[in-house]
Amino acid sequence: MNIGIFDSGIGGMTLLHQALVMLPNESYIFYADTDNAPYGTKSREQVIVLVDRVMQFMTEHDCKAVVIACNTATAAAAEIMRQKYLMPIIGIEPAVKPAIKESHGRRVIVAATPLTVREEKLQNLVRRVDDTHLVDLLALPRLVEFAERGEFVSDEVEQYLRTAFLPYALEDYAELVLGCTHFNYFKDTLRKILPENVHMIDGSEGTVRQLIHVLESNKQLENSIGKVRYFSSGRELKGEQELAYIRQLHERLEKMRKL
Repeated sequence: MNIGIFDSGIGGMTLLHQALVMLPNESYIFYADTDNAPYGTKSREQVIVLVDRVMQFMTEHDCKAVVIACNTATAAAAEIMRQKYLMPIIGIEPAVKPAIKESHGRRVIVAATPLTVREEKLQNLVRRVDDTHLVDLLALPRLVEFAERGEFVSDEVEQYLRTAFLPYALEDYAELVLGCTHFNYFKDTLRKILPENVHMIDGSEGTVRQLIHVLESNKQLENSIGKVRYFSSGRELKGEQELAYIRQLHERLEKMRKL
């Protein structure tokens, strides 16, 4: 059986890459809903319809668990999907709680898509764990657009990020939460912009740990040679050029994982 991992685009490969590091013997279905990316600028109702369509696809492709590797889709649709589908559904959320713990009383920026920033799920999470009001929320919609066209390092990306962070006295901050899986592709540019005292954190590793816990509880962990099949809005990617680009993305993610 497979583990399904999906996102609105290539951002979810961040979580797939981490899963391949921690669960190398599993087989995966990776689904990037590129025809409908980005999710973060859509309405909640639109996202629910799109996520339901992907969940139906995962059901048809023999998935024993599904990871929603998209903060926006998790916030908008995860609970509704859990009520509809029998398989375990693991969502990802911005790593706000560990960021506050590691900040030691200094400020925290949570960067995410506009819909994630607006959604009640993130607002409630911040209210629950941010007793001393350390957290600021920042929407970075254009980073998803840059990522989807493979523009990870450029003058335009750097200028966009410098402008976005301009209102913040960054010397007062200790943590930057990467609240969208697309944002991990930009760690090198972010590291260039941010002061050394600002640490970057995302939710990928914690989400894979939760996946492992669920599979162990259900006695569904595999100990075989795994494989990955890649889909773009339902179309399987098999062409040499497509697979070469996927390899390049994994290479970049491995580099970013070590930053």
